Amino acid sequence: MEHPVSVVICARDEANNLVTNLPGVLVQQYSTTHEIVLVNDNSEDESKYLLEEFRKSFKNLNVVSLTQEAKMINGKKFPLSIGIKSAKYETLLLTDADCVPASEHWMRLMQDGYNDNTEIVLGYGAYKKKPGILNKLIRFETFQTALQYLSYALVGLPYMGVGRNLSYKKDVFIRNKGFSSINQMPSGDDDLFINQVANSKNTAIVVDKDAHTLSEPKTTFNNWMNQKYRHYTTSKYYKPKHSILLGLFAISQFLVYPLLVTALILSKEYILIASIWGARFLIQGIVLRSTMKKLNELDLWPWYLFFDLWSIFYYLFTLPSVWKAPNKNWS
Repeated sequence: MEHPVSVVICARDEANNLVTNLPGVLVQQYSTTHEIVLVNDNSEDESKYLLEEFRKSFKNLNVVSLTQEAKMINGKKFPLSIGIKSAKYETLLLTDADCVPASEHWMRLMQDGYNDNTEIVLGYGAYKKKPGILNKLIRFETFQTALQYLSYALVGLPYMGVGRNLSYKKDVFIRNKGFSSINQMPSGDDDLFINQVANSKNTAIVVDKDAHTLSEPKTTFNNWMNQKYRHYTTSKYYKPKHSILLGLFAISQFLVYPLLVTALILSKEYILIASIWGARFLIQGIVLRSTMKKLNELDLWPWYLFFDLWSIFYYLFTLPSVWKAPNKNWS
């Protein structure tokens, strides 16, 4: 059964993205009452006039214009809070201005994830497929992160979601006093909030390829790393059990090849060592291929060995996030 839905999007100086992506949200095939709450957060470009034009054709577009900055509240938590409080309906569906739904059924499929006990639905926010190795690296890292948070949710340990494609009940937001406990942090409006409020009983996932959202990936390595730094500066504040499990996974990825080389040098048991590494490589490969197929990322599969080796360098590149101060600009 479909229920009324409020889609909430925050935008600051994103006129170009709104022209490209907002129509995909506005033309969703959803038979029940729904609205799109667009929070125009102090934009200085032509967003205001663009949204006025959209309003002429789409009466369910509710534009909330902010003209003052929020003091002592970093990131996009304030505009997002205003958007959520302005929403008419209990079921919220969140995405970003630089995202477009993968199909006209995104809204319905994400809403189908709810049952009587569900308060949170986690979706997949993919990046568009482009030529070049950087695009593949970005998409693989995004895929691997999704594999983790979606799998953890399936086994009753939900720990994060992504604001590009996330749904929860308005009551969850109000009951937990919104983002009040994390207002001082530049980000965390998606992963830290979900880390606080999700549990084994109230969280579901939706992985249908038509329920994905698609975003433009970064085009330079430095911009991508800065994006990842923002994520890792908040992941440090996850619940201890999540931090430990994720840390163990990262350590295992980082050490597997150095330990393999060390074992080959120090030991003569080449067949045993190769068998252990081969079993690990095969099992992980099967899991990745199956999940890539589900998440519509199967073109990454031929690159599996390269990605496996790349993980060592990825963790070295992102290590500065441990001490680097995060960017306070949410956009």
